[in-house]
Amino acid sequence: MDIIPVLDLAAGVAVWARAGDRAQYEPVESELVPSAVGDATALLAAFRNRLGASTCYIADLDAIQGGAVQRTMLRELAELETGFAGAIMVDAGAHTPGSTLEVLACGASQVVVGLETLKAFSDLARIVESVGEPQVVFSVDLRQGSPILHRTMQDATGVQPDALSLAAQAVEAGVGTLLLLDLARVGTGCGVDLGLIEDLRRRFPELRLLAGGGVLSRRDLNRMRDAGCDGALVATAVHTGRISAADLADLAAEPVGAQSPSVSR
Repeated sequence: MDIIPVLDLAAGVAVWARAGDRAQYEPVESELVPSAVGDATALLAAFRNRLGASTCYIADLDAIQGGAVQRTMLRELAELETGFAGAIMVDAGAHTPGSTLEVLACGASQVVVGLETLKAFSDLARIVESVGEPQVVFSVDLRQGSPILHRTMQDATGVQPDALSLAAQAVEAGVGTLLLLDLARVGTGCGVDLGLIEDLRRRFPELRLLAGGGVLSRRDLNRMRDAGCDGALVATAVHTGRISAADLADLAAEPVGAQSPSVSR
């Protein structure tokens, strides 16, 4: 299983996301680089050089909330010689082929299209057709288990779709990688929704399945792996040292779905 460290960017500063309350996010103070508070470039380098991470997830909070894409910062991060062998995944509010290409032009190797900013699944299908399935990750954005829908996706009757039906529509649109992300759990250490991960894995066995929000320790990662998760997004746990380079190396060598007898479930 891949462990994917997270950079949340607001106005060029790396911030510490907690419970989805973006107005309250503060600059990151990380044990990885204690002298570089909020320094996104120092953190990205530390993810590779100190943790040994091969993939990183970057959230451009300005763009997600309707502002301009932080193009200069994203380009600087993408141009760092950090040795990333895998993807630099970027969520910058892309919801059309044009906005997706804009993020790719900033150096992203994969673009995260979030439910929060998507206006129609037909747009998602056009994105996949335009840039290719390998470059697209669809994020099922939740808050306390409920989907976060753009107003154009909201049913006038108030009927709320569930995560499984939304995932099915994303798969029909051609998506091959799905991210399950509950913003209310981010930074809380309360754990991810293992039941939902198991349901998604059973329904979509061929899908690459990622999840984030609430990871506290190695035990959480083991449980996610056992539930069928291919990759976990982690921020707070790496900043506090609860998840280490050794954990990343160990989990990278273990097959998804293989239970660890040494860790209680």
